[in-house]
Amino acid sequence: MTPETSRDRPGSPPGRIVSLVPSLTEALFELGLGERVVGVTEWCVHPAAGVAGLPKVGGTKDTDVDAVLALAPDLVIANHEENTRRSVERIEAAGARVWVTYPRTVQEGVALLRELAARDQSPQAFARGVEPLEAAPRDPERSLPATAVRVFCPIWRDPWMSVGADTYAHALLALCGGANVFAERRERRYPRVTLAEIEAAAPEVVLLPDEPYAFGARDVEELRHLAIPAAASGRIHCIDGTWVSWYGPRVRPALAAIRRV
Repeated sequence: MTPETSRDRPGSPPGRIVSLVPSLTEALFELGLGERVVGVTEWCVHPAAGVAGLPKVGGTKDTDVDAVLALAPDLVIANHEENTRRSVERIEAAGARVWVTYPRTVQEGVALLRELAARDQSPQAFARGVEPLEAAPRDPERSLPATAVRVFCPIWRDPWMSVGADTYAHALLALCGGANVFAERRERRYPRVTLAEIEAAAPEVVLLPDEPYAFGARDVEELRHLAIPAAASGRIHCIDGTWVSWYGPRVRPALAAIRRV
């Protein structure tokens, strides 16, 4: 599965769309393409009213390919990280057109939405939603001051896993002025870390998203017992997981919310 290849890009306004990417499902409705969406995954829950009556085609990792094909889509939107190679290849083998997306920065997410809007001639919707973000720094990490707030943002536990440098979440944190404490860990995109390593990283703020792992009060309490500045100052926050993982209409409120904490 090759992300963002020319054969994957929608060359003309698609008629019937099946979206396998929750954040892009919401974006399609924001851009005025909701009427063309004929199928979504079980994880596509926004906008609630828009997706309520749509056929569900399984999950993001366990997509029901037969259900997708039964909807006779003109375009299937997938994501290199969220969906499986096997599902995408089966859909393509059946003759359906698949657009495999893979934005890893806020700028790439904005560019993806611009492309969708342009294909449907929806510049007004795009401008209202996310166009102002294009003025953001192309490489926000390089512009971080030495005093940038040190942030730990895990995505999983047992084992604990943090966001690495080659991730959308990392780019979003940098755009908000946060220095990802595990950015130097390059062995994998989501490095596994121990509690001792979290202490050694000395984060000043900890952000605990509610997806893909649903962090909650138990996790906050465990981290409060660590010898880290975030625990000493009470800056361990449970947050909406879409803030650090959904590229689309949620980017602007995500930036505002994360900057506040």
